[in-house]
Amino acid sequence: MTTVIQQIDKLDLPSDENNELPVDVRISRFCGASGVEEFQIIIHPNEYADFSTQLSWIEEAYAKAVKSIGLDMDTAIWRRFMCSDLINQSDLLRLRPFSNPDDSDEPCAISWVGQDPATPAKVGMWAHHIFDPSAPLKKSKSGRTLTLDRGELKHLWSIGLTDDSVESSYDQTHGIFNRYQKILDRNEITLFDNVIRTWFFVQNVDSNYAGLVTARNEVFDKQNLTADTHYIASTGIEGNYDNAATKATLDSYAIGGVKAEQIQQLYALDYLSPTHIYGVAFERATAVHYQDRSQIFLSGTASIDDEGEVVHPGNVLKQLDRTIINIEALLAESNATINDMQVFIVYLRDANDSGVISEAISRRFPKIPFEIVTAPVCRPGWLIEIEGLAIAHRKFDASLPAY
Repeated sequence: MTTVIQQIDKLDLPSDENNELPVDVRISRFCGASGVEEFQIIIHPNEYADFSTQLSWIEEAYAKAVKSIGLDMDTAIWRRFMCSDLINQSDLLRLRPFSNPDDSDEPCAISWVGQDPATPAKVGMWAHHIFDPSAPLKKSKSGRTLTLDRGELKHLWSIGLTDDSVESSYDQTHGIFNRYQKILDRNEITLFDNVIRTWFFVQNVDSNYAGLVTARNEVFDKQNLTADTHYIASTGIEGNYDNAATKATLDSYAIGGVKAEQIQQLYALDYLSPTHIYGVAFERATAVHYQDRSQIFLSGTASIDDEGEVVHPGNVLKQLDRTIINIEALLAESNATINDMQVFIVYLRDANDSGVISEAISRRFPKIPFEIVTAPVCRPGWLIEIEGLAIAHRKFDASLPAY
């Protein structure tokens, strides 16, 4: 049976659209004054089967859901597949165009990460679609970078950047940034001015995160990304790739042509410490303002206080409560609320906590699509971390670019 959860009151889907498929489908929708719509779709198998079978369920349910909300697949800009055993599952992902990052027939940024979804799923999917009633999307793909041209802006998703030519997470991270710099240079944009969001997936985060942090700090210092300027919204979390030698993987999002006045860093310093006081370099959240909306990219957020200490050690439910308080405080700085959240990705250190956390989130936020995966956070004391995307209405401002 499929469950379709509606965001606010804006979707009207047949409740039995996918009843023959054992998956849960959760969808949110945002429509601004311009008429441009954004959709977040989470699909999660709810019965046991082998990976190939579950992936086929997702593909079929996804096609039906997209059709039901009046879209076609050309509106897709992003799909992430969260997999229980990616090394053994990557060949099966490549067999299907909708999950193959190198398929060129249907331009879409396709991300893979080895993060075990909540049982009984072996794979979960998060997709982002954009519908513009005035014209089809202008998308192109070069390697694993998707470019979406939107008037004066150019949105770029670069997916699955790795460097297995060296061994340590420190050296691999430097290699990844070197690769990414070439992509930025080709598109005449910079890490400082244009990169909005990054995801670093780290194999064995307890051992390899320190090397990544050191390398990233060195790169940022050279690019003038400092505590006195700004960093980049980011998630740094446990996650494997399809090669056992890969200790770090980067997904990223950048905007060519974005104006400095569009970008707002969010701090909530009464609730969360600056990240640099404990040696890491990322923004808690970043808002990007457009004519009719604000997109708020929420970094991985945990149960932390304004001195950088873990709050409620050992109690995952109380850590969830504090994490939500922190998220609400960050959103408030951009005149948004928790009701503007379009999607949550929930990372747990212990898979045995998934049931109680799923129940708690479903009860508190029945209209927000979410996926839960097992992925230890960068500090062992944090039992849960949540990232996500919020989109909030704003008074129309013709001085800003349209989305």
